[in-house]
Amino acid sequence: QGQLVESGGGLVQPGGPLRLSCVASGFTLDYYAIGWFRQAPGKEREGVSCISSSDGSPPYADSVKGRFTISRDNAKKTVWLQMNSLKPEDTAVYYCAAAFKCNSASGDWDYWGQGTQVTVSS
Repeated sequence: QGQLVESGGGLVQPGGPLRLSCVASGFTLDYYAIGWFRQAPGKEREGVSCISSSDGSPPYADSVKGRFTISRDNAKKTVWLQMNSLKPEDTAVYYCAAAFKCNSASGDWDYWGQGTQVTVSS
């Protein structure tokens, strides 16, 4: 049974950094794209970024371009989301998910993590 576990969330002041981790188990990460999503209270879930199983520039939501960086290490079965210059509007629960490609439809993401809370506040 495949599983994703996120960690690294917490409370951070505006302008600060956080690095989220997503660790995979029970399936071969090499074959999957991993996406990061977030959902703020009262808002719909939105895609933040995604890293494919092959080469290519990861896409980023306009709201995070230039501030967030996604990376992966298949040997460590881990995908990271480095978040810099955080803003209060980045406050949300962040989820990672696995699919065969980054532009998968909502129902085609095979595995989801439980989420990690990120709160940006002074």
